[in-house]
Formats: sequence, structure tokens, C-alpha cells
Amino acid sequence: MTVTIVGAQLGDEGKGGVVDLYGDTADVVARYQGGDNAGHTVVHDGEKYKLSLVPSGAVRGKVGVLGNGCVINPRTLFDEIESLREKGLDPDVRVAERAHVILPFHRVLDGIEEDVKSEDDQEVGTTGRGIGPTYEDKAGRRGVRVGDLLDPDVLRDRLEYVVPQKRALIEDVYGADVSELDDPDAFDVDALFEEYREIGERLAEQNMTVNASAFLTDAMAEGKTVMFEGAQGTIIDIDHGNYPYVTSSNPTAGGAAVGTGLSPNVIADGEIIGIVKGYLTRVGSGPLPTELGGVEGDTPDYDEQGDGENEELATYIREEGGEYGTVTGRPRRVGWLDMPMLRHSARVNGFTGLAINHIDVLAGLDEVKIGHSYELDGEELLAMPPTTEEWGRCEATFKTFDGWDDVDWAAVAEEGYDAIPENARTYLEYISDELDAPIYAVGVGPGREETVVVETPTGAA
Repeated sequence: MTVTIVGAQLGDEGKGGVVDLYGDTADVVARYQGGDNAGHTVVHDGEKYKLSLVPSGAVRGKVGVLGNGCVINPRTLFDEIESLREKGLDPDVRVAERAHVILPFHRVLDGIEEDVKSEDDQEVGTTGRGIGPTYEDKAGRRGVRVGDLLDPDVLRDRLEYVVPQKRALIEDVYGADVSELDDPDAFDVDALFEEYREIGERLAEQNMTVNASAFLTDAMAEGKTVMFEGAQGTIIDIDHGNYPYVTSSNPTAGGAAVGTGLSPNVIADGEIIGIVKGYLTRVGSGPLPTELGGVEGDTPDYDEQGDGENEELATYIREEGGEYGTVTGRPRRVGWLDMPMLRHSARVNGFTGLAINHIDVLAGLDEVKIGHSYELDGEELLAMPPTTEEWGRCEATFKTFDGWDDVDWAAVAEEGYDAIPENARTYLEYISDELDAPIYAVGVGPGREETVVVETPTGAA
């Protein structure tokens, strides 16, 4: 059996903590998409680990695999591995040779393009880490893959083809002078070749590169348990999210097959756990029908969507939940839970169970709301419409729940589900009923021990 962990919302749902929770019996944890724009925080033995690329299972000594669906910044990869070693860990991380490499010019272009878009209020709110431009080159068949770093002749050919194109893009389209950039070597073939040839040698010396499909298939044939870890969330999936305010890959469960080279049957035969935050947050632009209050830099077109005047409550939830980007530190926009969004996620992913996090953050409020449905042009919608423009015109219809007291959540985690305050259980069971999926876990704090385990997935038993 396998277990696939999928964010059901806009990212930042607490996926790393759930991987940590169920990862004890997993032998391998594989990331299947995204790059070092995907921050996840794991708390282990009182130590907080903030990772953006290395699979979170590495904190517990699991073999980590970055699949072919990922885009790899080798600088970040080695920095994170070294940081873990400094804390006394010995991470075993393998990288798919078919994964594409984020090169310095991708980061430069990411920042420039976002600046240009901001002039017309079209910015996506990217992290500026070169993720999108790398996936663009992958689709354009001009990318550099991890396997290319192992062969100097191939690497040289790839760079000599793509770098002049990027230099021309910088100079002729964006009107920038490469020599005046902060990192002019980002567009120098020789400098890039020397750095990334050495990176290839380092990867080879440490035996880090693998054929992910074969590596994972062999692991399962040996009876090992594999957990698949998605980055970001369903609603920023490039196909199934609110385009263009999306990431450049597929965080949905289907991406686990494509992004690792395994059969869809492998994913479908296992568990698919949807991770839900008990309220809603997002970093960056785009619609948010249940928004309580935004932050500076929101997309103006959507500022009045939701209850945008309730900024005090949004600030309270943001501070209580520590809702700031793991990678960027940016404050997250805050809204009530959005059920049409979750119904869409459940349909796209086929959740076999749910892990619902951060209900402790909402404790002490007199009432808690969920956007039960949308109204669009006089029609009730129970799931997200297919276009972002339509979603931006949706008004949420709310269902109100009585609030619950702030309690000793550590004691609740120890005692079990029945110790959760009754009103909170009513809230949780509404979510489960609407999505037709059982609750596997309830997060009541940041640490692994602050989780109420209701059921253990069969693949993690």
C-alpha cells in the first residue's frame, strides 16, 4: 500500500506535519512536483525544521526522493542537507535524473516577469524562485535535467543552446542590461557550466541520482512502504486550480503518478489523504470568496470579495495560526473555510480520508463560519466554477457554527477524538459529511504529538 498526501486548498494546510505523523512506518517519502517555493514546517522533539525542497520525511531518517515532476535548485538542495547535518541528522536524499534543474537565469527571469505583470495588476504572487520559468523550459523542450549535469558534454550543449535565448529575452524584450544585473553570471555559459558540472560531480560522488520510477518500484517490490508528498495545494494546480493564480505543476493526486513514473494504479490502490486547514489562507493574488481580510498587495479586483471589512478577526487568526509564508515570510490572506473549494478538491483527488488541522486556532471565537455554497448570477453553486473570472464574481453563502472553548489541546491529543469540544466535533463532522470522506486525524497544535489520531491509513499501519 501507498499513501499520498495532498493539499485540499491553496497550500499551507500542514502537509508536512501529516507526513511526519504517518511517516514512521514509511520507508520512503517521495515529493512528486514543485520546487523550493514549497515551504513545509516539521516539529520533531521540540526542534522546528523549515524545509522547502528536501522531503519532510528526512527529519525522521526516511529515504527522501525528489521525483521527475519536481524542479530542483541544487544550491537549495545542498544547503538544506547541510543544515540538517548541522542539527545532527543524516538525510538520505535521492534525486530523479529526469527532474529539471532550476538555473540562476530562471530566478532572474521570474522576478522580472512578475515586476512587469505588476504594472498591469496581473502579478501572480510567485516566490521569485524560478519555478515557473523552469517548467516553461521543460514544456518548451529546452530544459536542463539532473541527468545532464552528470555528462559535461551534454551539459555544455544544453547551456549553449538555451543561455543565448535567455540573454536575448532579457535584453531585447525586457530591455535590461545583463552586465548590470545582480547576478550577471546567470547568463554566462562558461560560468554556469563550471558551477553545474561540479554540482553533477557532487551528485554522482554522493550517489544521489536515481531513475525514480525504477527506484520506487524496486522499493515496493521489496515490501517497503512509500509515501507521496505533494507541495502546494489543489486550488493552485495548473490544470485544476484558479488559473492564472496557480503554481506551474500538478499538486493533485494524479500528479503523484506522473511525477514519479509509477502507474496510476499504484496511487489509486493506496490511500489519498486530503489535508484541510480549519480555515482558509493564501499567499498571493487571486479570488477568495470567503476572505475575512487581506494584506497589502492583494489583487485590487478581488479586494471586496468576502467580508473584507473584518480585518481585526483576520489579523487575530493570522497571528494565532502563525500564518506567514514558510519560504517568503509573507503574511497570508485569511478567510473562512470554503466548502465549494473542498468539494472540487475531493472530486479531483478522490480523497479516502481527511486530516483537518488548526482547529485550536479558532478556539475562543463566539462563532465560526463556513462558506457552504456560492451565489453566482442568481444561481447556487456547490463547487467552484471552472474559470477564475466566474469565481471572482461568486458570493459565499455562509453556515454558522457555535464556537468552542480554548482547552488543554495537549491533553485532548492524548485522550482522543471524544475529548475535542463538542462544537468543534460538530464542525469537523460537517466537513466529513460534505466531502464523504472519514476523518483520519485532527491537528490541534504544531507538533506531531498535538494531533488527534482517529484512524491510521492502511498503507501507514
